Amino acid sequence: MATTKEEHRIVETPTEARQAEPGPSVFALLTISTGLAVLILGVIWFAFFRT
Repeated sequence: MATTKEEHRIVETPTEARQAEPGPSVFALLTISTGLAVLILGVIWFAFFRT
């Protein structure tokens, strides 16, 4: 950790502050969840609102 103190304040980089790096797993989770939401909404639309 490269935490430093400046004028009685702790200064950290954004990565140190959130204690992790968003990796490919975050992108995969967002992609899969968005795809499932679109799929579910499409099924609901076909089941109830198609004329």
